[in-house]
Amino acid sequence: MNAQAPSTDEPLDLLIIGAGIGGVLSLYYARKAGLNALLLERQAVVGGLWATLPPWQDIQFGRCDWTLGDLPIAGEDQASIRDNIQAWVDRFGLASSMRLGTEVTRAIRIGGEWVVETADHTFRARHLISATGAHNRPFIPEPERESVALRELHSSQLREASDLRGRDVVVVGGGASAYDLLDLCFEHEARRVIWAYRHPRWMMPSLRPKSEAGSPRRMAKAQMEGASVDQLSVGFHAELVARYAKFGLQDIQPEGAFDLGRHQLIPARWRMIGNFPKIERHRAEVTRIQGRSVTLSTGATVDADLLLWATGYEIDLGFFANEALSGIRRHEELVAQCGCGVLAMAEPGLYFLAAGLESTGVAPWAYAMMIRTLMSHLRGEATLEPVPLTRKINHFHYVPFLAARDPVNFPEGRWEEEFRQLASVHPPLEPLPIPA
Repeated sequence: MNAQAPSTDEPLDLLIIGAGIGGVLSLYYARKAGLNALLLERQAVVGGLWATLPPWQDIQFGRCDWTLGDLPIAGEDQASIRDNIQAWVDRFGLASSMRLGTEVTRAIRIGGEWVVETADHTFRARHLISATGAHNRPFIPEPERESVALRELHSSQLREASDLRGRDVVVVGGGASAYDLLDLCFEHEARRVIWAYRHPRWMMPSLRPKSEAGSPRRMAKAQMEGASVDQLSVGFHAELVARYAKFGLQDIQPEGAFDLGRHQLIPARWRMIGNFPKIERHRAEVTRIQGRSVTLSTGATVDADLLLWATGYEIDLGFFANEALSGIRRHEELVAQCGCGVLAMAEPGLYFLAAGLESTGVAPWAYAMMIRTLMSHLRGEATLEPVPLTRKINHFHYVPFLAARDPVNFPEGRWEEEFRQLASVHPPLEPLPIPA
């Protein structure tokens, strides 16, 4: 590929793309590491995906497991999460090292450094972090369509949940977003609820709100007491099967065994569970939409006012000149390209945040741990090897994984007891401390 680096200022140590929680934490820890860093964000505000999600969206665990230290947070909802990310920027004075409303149009490795172009400027950096996440482009299947008279929306496009009231609604998908939408249908009194899915994901059935049912603190204690992924998986599988039976959900229980290294431990949505018999269920795909009629792969046909696609997202890395990166669409593809879940193997000096890190655990805390070690890697004090992860890493299992590679932040003979105390003694309703 023929290209010449433009003559600009002295290159930065680090350029970060994206001002979601991962990008903001990266900037915070880059400053602590003494690196000359700059963050670029295409939106005019910080928050990443949380700046654009509908107001009804929320996290899958309690607010104390999202925020770090004493940073203010009002709740688990979209606005509270967005504001908490802004609180990081304000508390630590990060705005001066951020350029909002600045979309990256091209990133290319030339002459041992990254050249990153925007509409009005070209930046150069020794290292580049892509913190744009895995939820860039809503994915909507393409069934046959003819004279469509119902309303179609991706889950991210349902701005007002009250629009469900009195409607006949079809929800398509078998994961966390589908569970959210089914829950919303009952909260906002949809007239009829139809669910089409191929392979429902594992969830933890409960009649408690997911902010309570999704707490990872119990798992953290077991992890720091030495429980392996396989041991935890066996225990969780037995508990999940018992809960599916208790609530009469055997019809949607996934096949095979639950594996914490492959599956996400999704907390169930209590309204969905409580109203489960009222859901018209079809293990099928949508093959055709004509007028208000939705035809499924089983041959069944249902009429609806609203069809909600809970079918996830695709990754958009189109700004990379390297086609091995720009062509990536699925999260699994990115994981296969990343050593230790962060080190891009297609290009030197490039890092993706938390590929293979599972959101079952405390997202910002796990991000912070990983990013702190990444900064040590950039300073030559830690070693991240170019070997992809074969299984996801959850919550406190990330601690020994990083400790084996980062002796500076995990001093031998000290880190085990520190994190054992954190997992066992730290008050369950208090946020975890910011990793130093």
